[in-house]
Amino acid sequence: MPVQGSYLFVILVWSTTPLGIVWSAETMPPTLSVFLRMLIALVLAVITVFTLKIHVPWSKKACLLYFYSAAGIVIGMLLSYLAAQSVPSGVISLVFGLAPIISGLFAQKILSEHAFTPVKIIALLFSILGLFLVCKTQIQQLDVPVEGIIYVLMAVTSFSLSGVMIKTVPITIHPMATTLGALAFVTPIFALIWLAAGGEVNHEQWQFKSILATGYLALFGSLLGFLAYFHVLQKLPASTVALTTLITPVFAVSLGALLNDEVLTSSLLIGGTMILFSLFLYQFGDKYIKRNKLEAARKA
Repeated sequence: MPVQGSYLFVILVWSTTPLGIVWSAETMPPTLSVFLRMLIALVLAVITVFTLKIHVPWSKKACLLYFYSAAGIVIGMLLSYLAAQSVPSGVISLVFGLAPIISGLFAQKILSEHAFTPVKIIALLFSILGLFLVCKTQIQQLDVPVEGIIYVLMAVTSFSLSGVMIKTVPITIHPMATTLGALAFVTPIFALIWLAAGGEVNHEQWQFKSILATGYLALFGSLLGFLAYFHVLQKLPASTVALTTLITPVFAVSLGALLNDEVLTSSLLIGGTMILFSLFLYQFGDKYIKRNKLEAARKA
């Protein structure tokens, strides 16, 4: 697939994943829904690896990479599914859009990256204010439980920490190998979590929409979307890839309103706009200032 196709595919998958999680957990127990998603994805990954003869290493470094990947998936995914029972999909997407900023904070401590510039600090403050408005709207005006918002915040934090920890492992392997290794770790864990929660199936309550959403998330959200993301990351500049965090929340909020009757209040729109602005400022603010300084120096 051309890289432009992969880029559009990533945007499509990331825009629809929050709504897919909400739908999949509507008539299924959330622990069962996420377990089935991972189990299907694991089977598909095994078939793909054997068909394409992709080498999957099991060295100590490789297993550590799988472990860090799995940790973010287990904690983040489980909390996302629990949150989806009460939090609108558009809000989940907006909060997850903050992942680059949260990752930046972790990277300073774990990867010894440079401290935030003044521009990035302003972006962080804007994101906090926007997040406050979004959460306040959900809790006060739409009666969303506080624990639902907390679940989303904990989920994006775990995903961000996992992504940073992955960078500490000095190994480069095929993205499908990473996918299979992580799924091999997480699927048994989700099975145990489902059993510990009571092992409920209640298949007579399942609706077609939940079954379809689970299958969609397994194939596109957990397998093909991951591969497309790594393809884009290898072929396009990081700044271009970073635009996905600005585009996907807009589509996700729109899809939630159109397809799931999610309420869009003025406070939610203002808070969401502030979050998107903070992401734009975080990703491109310093580059814009640096470019202007260079142009001013040339003219002088």
